[in-house]
Amino acid sequence: MVMIRKRSDVLSWDEYFMAVALLSAGRSKDPNTQVGACVANSQNKIVGVGYNGFPWGCSDDELPWAREGAYLDTKYPYVCHAELNAILNSITRDLRGCRIYVGLFPCNECTKVIIQAGISEIVYLSDKYKDTDSVRAAKIMLDKSKTSYRQFVPARRSVHIDFQLDL
Repeated sequence: MVMIRKRSDVLSWDEYFMAVALLSAGRSKDPNTQVGACVANSQNKIVGVGYNGFPWGCSDDELPWAREGAYLDTKYPYVCHAELNAILNSITRDLRGCRIYVGLFPCNECTKVIIQAGISEIVYLSDKYKDTDSVRAAKIMLDKSKTSYRQFVPARRSVHIDFQLDL
């Protein structure tokens, strides 16, 4: 009898949820920054996904995408961040004990929402804005609320998705 062994190169839960967050970022129409987020519960089920973009009903063609200029002529007063959308899009209102996976460390505004939602852990890929007041404030709130956060360190360089599967 030939013993067939199960695959050993499966994605870890962290790799899986971060890949979903990064894949979700591909839905963002922002020409400069695409961020995705994935909320997973303690049973490792996805309960929310989001990406950065304008609110429902606000045309992607009519509001500005600029990063500089007069405040109302930039994207900043209009864009909903991925974390906010993942929480608002969640299939449950009880997110206590969940983890949120994000490409970028959350800003202070998203951190407030994460804490208020009861999410217990943030897993992030990049902390490129760590020296900004927004991220500093976020980390102060996270530490004071005892909400944990950790940087995702991938075991593999990439995950390949092929739409031409040969199952």
